[in-house]
Amino acid sequence: MMQLQEGYHTYYIYIITNKAKTVLYTGVTNHLKIRLGQHIDNITSGNKTFASKYNVHFLLYYEKFTWIQEAIAREKEIKGWRKEKKLNLIKTINPELNFLNHLFE
Repeated sequence: MMQLQEGYHTYYIYIITNKAKTVLYTGVTNHLKIRLGQHIDNITSGNKTFASKYNVHFLLYYEKFTWIQEAIAREKEIKGWRKEKKLNLIKTINPELNFLNHLFE
């Protein structure tokens, strides 16, 4: 008989923007590299998504979680914030607002 073992998972909340950094999008995923690629695919395929409409796919910020419930709660918290508060959060780890996509290539 097989025993169940508790494993660890990684979930991310992330904030992406467009090239001009005028729009912020907050999301949650269990695989950030794949999700960033999906945002780009939606843009190039012409899908009617927020990311495609505003050409949003440049990573500015992310946080890692072990539990999906915590990640979803954090995503909802951040989504409720005004843009200025989101920018202040981003600047705590990325003061120059550099694109961080290269960290997940």
